[in-house]
Amino acid sequence: MALKKGSKAPDFTLPSTNGEKFTLSQDCKGKACIIYFYPKDFTRVCSKEACDFRDQFSAFRELDIPVFGISRDDIKTHLSFKAEYDLPFDLLSDLDGRVCKAYDALIPIVRMPKRITYFLDKEHRIAAVHSDMFESKSHVESMMKQIQ
Repeated sequence: MALKKGSKAPDFTLPSTNGEKFTLSQDCKGKACIIYFYPKDFTRVCSKEACDFRDQFSAFRELDIPVFGISRDDIKTHLSFKAEYDLPFDLLSDLDGRVCKAYDALIPIVRMPKRITYFLDKEHRIAAVHSDMFESKSHVESMMKQIQ
C-alpha cells in the first residue's frame, strides 16, 4: 500500500548521480517533483520505465517538475545505467532501503523496492500516486495526466 494522497512526503537525504547528496526539503524547496521507486537497474521493466520517463522528460522540465528515480542500487551502477540509457534526470541510491521503507515502497522479506511513483506538490504533499509492479508505461502516463 502506497502513502496516502494528501499526506506529507517524508524528507530524506540520499547520494545522487550528480555527485552530491540530495535532500528533498532543500533541493526541491517550494517545487513540485516526481519521485519514482523501482526494483533494479538494468532489468527489463525498470529500463523501460526509465526510458519512458526520459522520453517524456521535456514535458516535466517545461513545467519545472524535476524527476528522480530511486532504487537500492549503488551510485556506480546508477551512473552506468544513466549513461547506458541517456537519462536526463538524477538517480538516487538508497542502499539500506530506509527511504523506500518510509515511502512504503519496499517489499518485506526480500527488501526489494516496489514500483511506485509519487507526484509531490510544492509543499511536498502527495498529490498523486501510482503503483503497478509489472507495468512501467502506466507510471509515466499517470504522472502526465496529473501535471496537465
